Amino acid sequence: MRLRTRQLLLLEALGREHNLGRAAAALGMSQPAATRLLQQAEDTVGVPLFTRLARGMEPTPSGEVLVRFARQHLVDFRVAREQMTALLSGLRGQLRVGSVPGALPQLLGPALGEYKRQHPQVAVSVLVETSDVMLGLLERGEVDLVLGRPTERHFDDELAIEQLLAEPQVAVARAAHPLLQQAGIALADLVSWPWILQPPGAPQRSRFEAGLREAGLHVRLDITETASTVATTVLLEASDMLAIMPASLAAHYARLGLLQVLPVELPLRVPPIHLMTRRQRELSPAALGFVEVLRGRATGATP
Repeated sequence: MRLRTRQLLLLEALGREHNLGRAAAALGMSQPAATRLLQQAEDTVGVPLFTRLARGMEPTPSGEVLVRFARQHLVDFRVAREQMTALLSGLRGQLRVGSVPGALPQLLGPALGEYKRQHPQVAVSVLVETSDVMLGLLERGEVDLVLGRPTERHFDDELAIEQLLAEPQVAVARAAHPLLQQAGIALADLVSWPWILQPPGAPQRSRFEAGLREAGLHVRLDITETASTVATTVLLEASDMLAIMPASLAAHYARLGLLQVLPVELPLRVPPIHLMTRRQRELSPAALGFVEVLRGRATGATP
């Protein structure tokens, strides 16, 4: 590849803006200069990279490949710069963590508290979503590591996958839910109530619905979908909806008096929470330091 860094910057900007003028402005260059730079890039690779339309530009199939390459190249350059800074001035830089909600109480929360006490100069960002969404961000280099569950389309030849924490899933409701007044609760009693579940594709949702069918409960649930723990908690407090949570997260809200665990065993077994990173990308010093803290916390966590 004989593309120069400035050409890669332009390709990334064009892939984002779909407009040559806006891409040029974002890079602080004139539009004629951007036009020449794009022509030079196309001459270098020998194929058209963008199709000129009346109201913008769209990447060709080859252009899409190079736009993705340019984005990854720029991410890698930023990581390398952070590593150089860390070597010169101690553990600094940025740590970007993707996590499922179930990793927060026993793993991510305590680990981050310890890590920030040790390394206050590292800027930390945390994104909380379902595993499938988080793994997509990991593939694109938008997070450094993920605390979640491997999905069917992710394999250990692409990801380094390390088990950290296993715990059961439980059904929860608001503390004054009518179900809690019953002497005994069976699984069949739950399906007539409205549910808050994660979006389709999330491992928890898929396995729960499959478990109901295996238990002979072929019913259409009344479902409100969200991956947000905050939204789930607010909806539970304000209604008679039910939801599924990892036991540690449910215990956290029970201690606050907000929710209560329903005394019924769910036909649901989800994989343990794993630490997942990309095999083809070196972790920054900031991320490596956090991984060590995570491992120490996982060793002391109670499943």
